[in-house]
Parts: sequence; C-alpha cells; structure tokens
Amino acid sequence: MTYFIDVRADSAGGNPVADASGVVIRTDTQPNPNPSQPLDTELVQAVQGRDVLLGTHGFHVNRESGISYLTHWNEWLKLGDNGFFVGVLWPGDSRWIPFLDYPVEGNEAIKSGRILADYLKNKFAGINSLSFCSHSLGARTMLETIRSLKQAFTLRTLTVMAAAIDDTCLINEYRDAAKLLTKISVLASSCDDVLKWAFPAGNLASGIVTRGDPYWHGALGRNGPYPADQPANLWQTPNLPELWNFGHHSYINCEGAVVGPPGESGPFALPRVVPPQGTDPPCNDTNWQQAWAAGFASTRFA
Repeated sequence: MTYFIDVRADSAGGNPVADASGVVIRTDTQPNPNPSQPLDTELVQAVQGRDVLLGTHGFHVNRESGISYLTHWNEWLKLGDNGFFVGVLWPGDSRWIPFLDYPVEGNEAIKSGRILADYLKNKFAGINSLSFCSHSLGARTMLETIRSLKQAFTLRTLTVMAAAIDDTCLINEYRDAAKLLTKISVLASSCDDVLKWAFPAGNLASGIVTRGDPYWHGALGRNGPYPADQPANLWQTPNLPELWNFGHHSYINCEGAVVGPPGESGPFALPRVVPPQGTDPPCNDTNWQQAWAAGFASTRFA
C-alpha cells in the first residue's frame, strides 16, 4: 500500500488547499477515504522512526494519475529495511491549454511546497530523516518544501528527474534549500523535448537566445546544472545517454505492470541501474525507463 499526502483542493486543476488543516491522506487502495482522519493517524504512526522518502509528480497530472503513477513507481523502489515511501499530490494540472500555462504553474508548486512543509512539521515529528524525489515541475514543490522546513528535520537527499526549473536554481533561487541537504542528484536528458520547447527558458527559437544569456537559461532537467560551480553536496551525474531516449515522461509516468521480477536480466534488475548498451533502443520492455529511474533514486537514497 502506498500513502499519499494530498495538498490539492480539487481532483483536477484548481489550487492547493488553503492550509495544512485541509490536507487529506489517501492510499492507492483508498483514494477517496471517508472519513479521512483514520488514514492520517495511520500514516503518522507508520512513519515513526523511519527514513522517509517523499516523491511527487510533475506538471499536467491530475489526482487519479498521480496516485497511479507513484503507486506503480513505488514497486521498483528499494529503500532498505527502514525506508518508507510517501507520495505527494499537488495541483500542477494545466488550467488552460496544456503547455500554454506551463510557466505560471510554478506558483502552485510554491504554495503546495509551503503547505506540505507545514503539514510535515505538525505530523512527522517522530521520523528519523526526510529525503525527497521529484519529477518535472514537482522539483519546485520539493525545493520550496525543503526551504520552508529549514532545520525542522534531518534532511538527507534530493533527487530531481526532468526538473522543469532553471538550471542555475541550485546556486541562485534555491541556494538556501540546497545547503540544507546532505546530497543532491540530478537526472537530465537532452532528448526531453517538453523542456526544450515548453520550458520558458529552454531553447528559445532553437538557440536564437543562447545559453548563458542573463535573462534566459535552460531547464535543469534537460541541460543539467549550470554553471560548473555548483554546491559541494551535488553528486555529479552526466546527462543520460541519447541512446536511452529518455523523454520528459520516461521517469515516473507508468500505467501498469511491473516490467519483470527482481533478479530478471535487464535494466529492471534492481538495484542495478545501468541499462544494457549497444542496442537501439536499449530495451523494449514497457516501463523499463521508469524502473531504472526508481533504481537510480534508490541508490541515491541509500
């Protein structure tokens, strides 16, 4: 069973709840609990003394899809005996035409992160540590949460995948949050066409405005961190090979079965995290990229 901290006011679109008192705890088996209080109590008890990994989805994901994606993704996580995964649902849905309002959804991510931090301060006092992982615009939700928590918990790791945020964020906008963590990891891919075209600073007009311009930067999830001078706690990881063809939705967006049992050969043989090379594509099995991303996040959590 996977627990979810839901800061959404609506099942699709809309805004975050007004404050932490409006947060609802859900599970994949009880997506619409009534009443909701018993699940809140269950979660608080379940995380006591545990090393908690909070994971969230990205842009243009409604509540139902967020629960589905993160529940399946959790099947591939290997967090050790004391690790405990909790999903986070936030209103990153497109209000208008998909990708047209992509830049301004950062406001909802910021509000969601602050509400999530308040909930954690009120409910998670007995945990051992907190770590974070995110997809797409969810990176901003998690960084805002970390910033708002400050020293309230032992904060360990952050893994951002296809992060739809400025590639300078770790040394500029979220420099303070980055300093609170023991380790930061970034998964980025030059095959991510969503970040190339939809991210407002991605690659405007195919490079007419070049990287390094003081007003336009690339996305962290496509180019990796920029410039080279990054926080000492950043675990350097090269961009994913183009041969692997990681697009924007290759990290957590999975709709179904586990690709293979533990120990089966291939990129899903967790905790192995290197897909076979020399073939194109590297593997044709459904969801192998999502399984690989979960394996990567597991090794960075350890």
